[in-house]
Amino acid sequence: MKSPAPSGWLIANLISQLAFGLLAMTICLPSMQDWPATFGASQAAVQLTLSGFIAAYGGLQLVYGPLSDRFGRRPLLLFGLALALAGSVLAALAPNLAVLTLARVLQGAGSAAGMVVGRAMVQDLFIGSERTRMMAFVGMTMGVCPPLATLVGGQLHVRFGWQANFVLMAVLAGVLLVAGWRGLPAGRPRHAPGQGGWRPLVAGYRRLLREPAYLLYVAILSSTTATFYTFLGGAPIVLKAYGVTPEHIGWYIMCIPIAYIFGNLWTSRAIHARSDRRIMGLGQAWTLTGLLLVLVLGLAGAHTPLALALPLVLLGIGHGLLAPPTLSGTVGLVPALAGSAAAVGGLLQQFSGAFGSFVVGLVPHDGQVSLAVLMLAWAVTGLLAQLLLFRVVMRR
Repeated sequence: MKSPAPSGWLIANLISQLAFGLLAMTICLPSMQDWPATFGASQAAVQLTLSGFIAAYGGLQLVYGPLSDRFGRRPLLLFGLALALAGSVLAALAPNLAVLTLARVLQGAGSAAGMVVGRAMVQDLFIGSERTRMMAFVGMTMGVCPPLATLVGGQLHVRFGWQANFVLMAVLAGVLLVAGWRGLPAGRPRHAPGQGGWRPLVAGYRRLLREPAYLLYVAILSSTTATFYTFLGGAPIVLKAYGVTPEHIGWYIMCIPIAYIFGNLWTSRAIHARSDRRIMGLGQAWTLTGLLLVLVLGLAGAHTPLALALPLVLLGIGHGLLAPPTLSGTVGLVPALAGSAAAVGGLLQQFSGAFGSFVVGLVPHDGQVSLAVLMLAWAVTGLLAQLLLFRVVMRR
């Protein structure tokens, strides 16, 4: 794909496309607590609106990825944005919960294009340390999106009603559609495979699954996502036991996303002087140190909100160091299959995160010890995958 030298506008365009899905996923979370009364439905039925979004958001990445490898990034991205725009409009006009759930599924299906195609275009347009640096910028954006979207969504809900969130997402989808059409390179990717139906697409996935290094990169990504989602699922329970009321929980939950931004910023500067391997090792050290502090403080009887939140600042920094080089390795290992690689990685991240948050409900949480043990188990899994990855790379 003959593409222009990456400019500031192009970088902003790519990051915005990647961020759209997270914004669409989280902006209406403050409204969900009112939807049972609004639609006369159960909380479980309301949760299906989020589950439907996540399922479509994760599953459709498997379709967008290989198709973008074959037919070009931009057409698939524009199709996804058009689908997300339609879903957002339908959600804003939804007369009942069934229609709203369908609209959220359409939103998720469309938003998946931005995540997988955006990651693949980073592979197309950047090389070497610049690719890792770009992934660090992406990581900073991903860190700030959920808390910012939740804050904006809550304000819009209070001032204008829950529909305002979907109106905003429809406007953003339209803006990004124009930005993608006018500002992103057209054409097929370099090393794009030839035509031939679905069989070559399946063959591409089989090729990736035969790459031990790729599987280990994905395992590291999935473990970090599961660690964070475990925190999201268990932190409100622990903080409630510590006497923190709902309106203040968000301040403690933000400890990881904000620190994650700083970790990515550190990576963007360190990548010019240190190898990906050293940065990933440093990320693991910060992550495990933070979790061990949470566990030690819990065992020592320090049952306070800060005893949970402050050590996890170290985890956030560690994840900020881990994610960019790992993402870069995921999409860069087999350049011809960058879209497929991003798709599988994104899907498994979502599934592992969902499983991590589910396991939280199986364990009692009177304090932070149980939560720390669960998070530590995921982190150790990522560490083992990283050690195996280094052995595989050294044998090459």
